[in-house]
Amino acid sequence: IDNTGVREALKWSIFAGLSATVIALLLGTALAFAVSRYEFFGKEVVSLLVVLPISLPGVVTGIALNNAFTKQLGMSTGLITVVIGHATFCIVVVYNNAVARLRRMGTSLQEASMDLGANGFTTFRLITLPNMASALLAGGLLAFGLSFDEIVVTTFTAGPGIQTLPIWIYNNLFRPNQAPIVNVVAATLVFISIVPIYLSQRLSSDSSSGGRF
Repeated sequence: IDNTGVREALKWSIFAGLSATVIALLLGTALAFAVSRYEFFGKEVVSLLVVLPISLPGVVTGIALNNAFTKQLGMSTGLITVVIGHATFCIVVVYNNAVARLRRMGTSLQEASMDLGANGFTTFRLITLPNMASALLAGGLLAFGLSFDEIVVTTFTAGPGIQTLPIWIYNNLFRPNQAPIVNVVAATLVFISIVPIYLSQRLSSDSSSGGRF
């Protein structure tokens, strides 16, 4: 589409989605390991806090994040706050996938590896990570899909000049001269959002059944 606003919005959406997904993969996986493999005080509270953002209405999450950024931390809203806001609910899907896979895996393979002399990092690199790869990929794809079409949290965390694709569609929805472009962009947004979610579901179901993708 030869429209500067659309291209700019698409750029911000992709950047925010990829950044939030990377953060979610790192933190979600680390939290899943901590909760699944270790016993510590407040374990259930940590698990609850991780999944809380996606269980709350988007408006509540958005207002809470905006208040935290602007009043508690003294930050100006912008692209960084959008990424952090998206990461709060993207972490949940990665965390849930990782926890489910770790529980199915058990600890026998890791214990056997350690008994044979492998250190923790080698065991993680050669045993744990390959067995978790499909679950993490599925979680990452789902996280990107959720971030890409998010509008409510973005509205409260985006600063002036930051306009993702859903925000651009909303701002131009009632402008008659923009109707053809809005229709095309909306259809594209739906397609881009559905594809990673579909792939995520396929990966999850195939890895659970042991079938091939």
